Amino acid sequence: MAPGNDSFVSGFILVGLTDHPALQIPCFFLFLAMYMFTMLGNLGMIFLIGLNSHLHTPMYFFLFNLSFIDLCYSSVFTPKMLISFLSKKNIISYQGCMAQLYFLCFFAISDCYVLTSMAYDRYVAICNPLLYNIAMSPKVCSNLIFGSYLMAFSSAMAHTGCMLRLTFCDANTINHYFCDILPVLQLSCTSTYINELVVFIVGSINIVVPSFTIFTSYGFVLSSILHISSTEGRIKAFHTCSSHIIAVSLFFGSSAFAYFQPSSARSMNDGKISSVFYTNVVPLMNPLVYSLRNKDVKLALGKTLSRKKFSL
Repeated sequence: MAPGNDSFVSGFILVGLTDHPALQIPCFFLFLAMYMFTMLGNLGMIFLIGLNSHLHTPMYFFLFNLSFIDLCYSSVFTPKMLISFLSKKNIISYQGCMAQLYFLCFFAISDCYVLTSMAYDRYVAICNPLLYNIAMSPKVCSNLIFGSYLMAFSSAMAHTGCMLRLTFCDANTINHYFCDILPVLQLSCTSTYINELVVFIVGSINIVVPSFTIFTSYGFVLSSILHISSTEGRIKAFHTCSSHIIAVSLFFGSSAFAYFQPSSARSMNDGKISSVFYTNVVPLMNPLVYSLRNKDVKLALGKTLSRKKFSL
């Protein structure tokens, strides 16, 4: 794919996270360590769920997909980010920038809808336990995941397709460590009205639908938990949702902090720093949250390690 028909720019320069020379090497090792733990944690969850039959349930089917998405999501921009800490000038091609933008949108939006599907799963498990096997049948779960990826594909295509129609003239320095939508739009020398309209419409859909579903699901869940007579029962019911609540809070909270502050309240550098949280920290934290707070995962890990030990 060649640059857009009217685009004069063949590549962009990524400013990176920081331009302070003294911070480059420490940041490189810090984010390299985070990336390695992210890879190990999410790959570990994928293998544990795949190898242990007692984890072949709807909740862990969604968690399997969440780990896969986080694995890919962090790989979209972290390798390029690491290069920026070691290079004097971090250049990304026009094609590479558009591909990065597409996959960033695809995996981020997929993450939103998979977390939404997990909220619905918890709602059914606690509010309608007798209908759980029917309401969360393998076909329903597969359709929910297919719908998540379809929404992500459509949204990412809309953002990237609109970006490809823009003209980029002389300005080619992106004040960020990856090709995010708004920093790239700032470089266009033609009207970005349609792009901004698409960002508003698509962004609204991908915010309102997941948020409404999650808040509604947990509203019913909270109501059901409060109607449980025994304290032990309430604690057990809440514990089944706590890991997911933490994961949702981390992802949506950090994304909102990065994108939904008034422009006058923060600089681009503040935006870059807050972006680190939802692009690097959240994919790292998800496997930790679900493994450290989940007895089933701990049991699966113990069984897997035991089988490995005996096989040796």
